[in-house]
Amino acid sequence: MTQDIVQEAVPAAADESVPEDDGEGPGGGRGAPRRRRVLRWSAMALAVLMVGTAGAGYLYYRHLNANIEQQELNLGDTKVPEPTPNAAGQTPLNILLIGSDARDSEENQKLGGARETFGSTPLADVQMLVHLSADRSNMSVVSMPRDTLVRIPKCTDPDDGTVYPASEGRVMTNQSLGHGGPGCTVATWQELTGIHIDHFLMVDFAGVVAMADAVGGVPVCVDANIHSRDGQGHGSGLKLEKGTHPVKGEQALQWLRTRYGFEDGSDLARAKAQHMYMNSMVRELRENATLSNPNKLRRLAEKATEALTVDPGLNSVKKLYDLSTELRKVKPERITMTTMPNRYVGARVEPTEDAEQLFRLVREDITLDGGDGGKGKDGADPKKGTAPARADQDAGDPAADDAEIPVLVQNGTRTDTLGAAHDRAAAVAELLVDEGFARAVADPGASPSEKTTVVRYPSADLKGDAEAVAEALGIAPDAVRRSTDVSGVTLVVGADWREGTTYRAPKEDDEVPESAEALNGADDEACMKVNPAFTW
Repeated sequence: MTQDIVQEAVPAAADESVPEDDGEGPGGGRGAPRRRRVLRWSAMALAVLMVGTAGAGYLYYRHLNANIEQQELNLGDTKVPEPTPNAAGQTPLNILLIGSDARDSEENQKLGGARETFGSTPLADVQMLVHLSADRSNMSVVSMPRDTLVRIPKCTDPDDGTVYPASEGRVMTNQSLGHGGPGCTVATWQELTGIHIDHFLMVDFAGVVAMADAVGGVPVCVDANIHSRDGQGHGSGLKLEKGTHPVKGEQALQWLRTRYGFEDGSDLARAKAQHMYMNSMVRELRENATLSNPNKLRRLAEKATEALTVDPGLNSVKKLYDLSTELRKVKPERITMTTMPNRYVGARVEPTEDAEQLFRLVREDITLDGGDGGKGKDGADPKKGTAPARADQDAGDPAADDAEIPVLVQNGTRTDTLGAAHDRAAAVAELLVDEGFARAVADPGASPSEKTTVVRYPSADLKGDAEAVAEALGIAPDAVRRSTDVSGVTLVVGADWREGTTYRAPKEDDEVPESAEALNGADDEACMKVNPAFTW
């Protein structure tokens, strides 16, 4: 959604006489529409140069830049290094999209409802990571439900120096926005996923409505009549008849916010509806070119720049335009929308083992749509030079002598179908002692469940110690991970090592987990299932 909004919004002086595009792609057999498209985009590109260089255009360009609010990218202490370029010198791009529920203005209050929350701490109720592949051939989007339980790291507000301590235990991820700003949401994502985030874009209620109005109707589908309102007044108010309908403005916001009435009424259903909307918007803008009118472009330029909060790397119209140019290289059929795999913990959710699988695919720049066999255009394997190993998240101190490293060994061999292997922690602790780690001990109380064996450490000064443990047992560096769940070097023996004295790492599976509920960007038949209790 963002790439088309930004790109269409910038060229405010495009030629109004350029004909509309009929949506026929290259090689479609009709030369005139293709020529008109080239002419239109050439006019738009020229308009950007005009806006940035001449007279009143330059003043307008400065005006748009002044509309854009910026905040720091990362408010946490942990820095995740940028991915290593592939063989062609290309690197992936990761942008976190944040939807804020801030009720800090009359317009946001009216749209968001709940009058008693006016001026309260905003929540990051929509969080989507957009991953653009190194070769720019494909795009992956990962949504995290707002009620996902995570540990929010320590964050420092750059404006007033307020320090927000790391959360005690796990809390809902949407609270991260209130810990100094969107930079803490970025820090939370990086801590959880090990993915380096290059930029963020944040928008509020009013911004969504304004941009949806300027863009025009976006087709969405429901499989039955729906009215998102229950007897207690809960719901977005969305009311649609069965079938496909264009939504815009406030109705578009209702669609994006609807839980009550879609499937099981959870954030998972809402994320699915958001994916459908974003895919449809991309297709609509590409096929119908509704924004070739310069007046519409100017309105969208105003609304988009007023609505966005960005990091310093995107703090100008030119930077946003450059980003949109990169994103627009991807065709809808190479866009894959996913939801972070999760399981319920009471009324909340937590990431599953499949979530780590999905995060790894993004870290290693492996396509989620199966295209290119997981390789870039130059044929380079993404695993050989596009993403850092998780163990390289922070520069640690050198390892201590093996005999001086305390290691806690836990038995994580329990699965959904098998109980924990008997005395497995004690057996592996004994192996470590034989390798010279005299302070390795089994944890008799803990019984976690881990699909694969992993070594965790809590802080950078113990990274070298954790790596030494992994190396002694033949565990891959990618399985050495920083975690706030442990207080020292902790080896969790996973279900992949239930017996024997030699660890053999399982062959990596590069398939997208079914639990990620992948949706292809070209799927124009997707339709939201309506809960019968909300039909009419």
